[in-house]
Amino acid sequence: MRGAARCRRAAVRHAAHAWERLWEGLRPVDPYRSVKAALGWLVIVSVVITTLLALFAMQSATELRVITIISIVASLLITQFVAQSLTAPLDEMTDAAKAMASGDYSRRVRGERRDEFGELAANFNRMAADLEAVDQHRKELVANVSHELRTPIAALRAVLENVVDGVSDADPETMRTALSQTERLGRLVAHLLDLSRLDNGVVPLHSRHFEVWPYLAGVLKEANMSKGSGHSRKDVHLHLDVSPPELMAYADPERLHQVVANLIDNAVKHSPQHGRVTVKARPGASWGQGAGAGSGAPGDGSLEVEVLDEGPGIPESERERVFDRFSGAHSADSAPGRKGGISPGGGTGLGLAIARWAVELHGGRIRVAESPRGCRIQLTLPGTGGAQG
Repeated sequence: MRGAARCRRAAVRHAAHAWERLWEGLRPVDPYRSVKAALGWLVIVSVVITTLLALFAMQSATELRVITIISIVASLLITQFVAQSLTAPLDEMTDAAKAMASGDYSRRVRGERRDEFGELAANFNRMAADLEAVDQHRKELVANVSHELRTPIAALRAVLENVVDGVSDADPETMRTALSQTERLGRLVAHLLDLSRLDNGVVPLHSRHFEVWPYLAGVLKEANMSKGSGHSRKDVHLHLDVSPPELMAYADPERLHQVVANLIDNAVKHSPQHGRVTVKARPGASWGQGAGAGSGAPGDGSLEVEVLDEGPGIPESERERVFDRFSGAHSADSAPGRKGGISPGGGTGLGLAIARWAVELHGGRIRVAESPRGCRIQLTLPGTGGAQG
């Protein structure tokens, strides 16, 4: 019974494949799926009509010139009908292209046809959607960057005006305020430069082996030293947990520093008062080529890093969006403690997008993992088994 059932299923699949091949083979002569076939049938129909009218004239007393006029009129009507049907998508695309040239990327063309014009309409709609997305990203970039630049520039200008007007002295505290705003501008410009390099694909990896504990300890030390400047807060405690202590990694230290520092900065911004941010490092599980599943290959430099905070966390529906560039749902302007408030790099939505790019450049992955409390961002680097550089 089972053998008979398998034979029947195989016969059905064979018949289906044969019908698909036959249907595709008939396309060159199907006027609904081929413009060439439609034009060919137009010529054939015109010739048939003319021939029939000529035969009718020979069998009757009708003058040949009358038959000729009727034949020409019939051919013109048929040609006009077919031409109108064939050129309608082109007229729509022309109007849509003119609208796009004026800045309106929302126009689409109907794609009900199954011929070459239908395929052209579908490709045109995809192109229009891509251009609309690029235009939307451009507008969001201008709006977000303008907003981010305005705040530190206004603060810096106010500080300098007070010093120039004699309202305040150029003491160390005033200069520190001006310096913090300048550093904020520098971070934004650095993010934009990284984004430009990202799009152009000109950032190489310089991977090497290094010891994880002193490396991450240096990253946390820098984060502690920057507390109180920009958006950083002094009341959040940083904790490092590396196991085993002699853990080694293989990655680009500069790019990894950029990723971890950004994740720590985000976690600090959105931690509760006197909260705690923990950075954990463990050997990465072997995934990709090489070692068996479930355990890291000895000496491959694979690494798993987690940054955990005690804030409200990120809703599950937003966990993928936080890594999109220009994502406004988790900006730095979100108040600490706000649901889903995680900063993707200074409010422009660039920081976490660049972090994901840097991790993926190593052949790794980054995600928002499940956590009973707060936000837990996990990144995994494959070491020598998957690095791109």
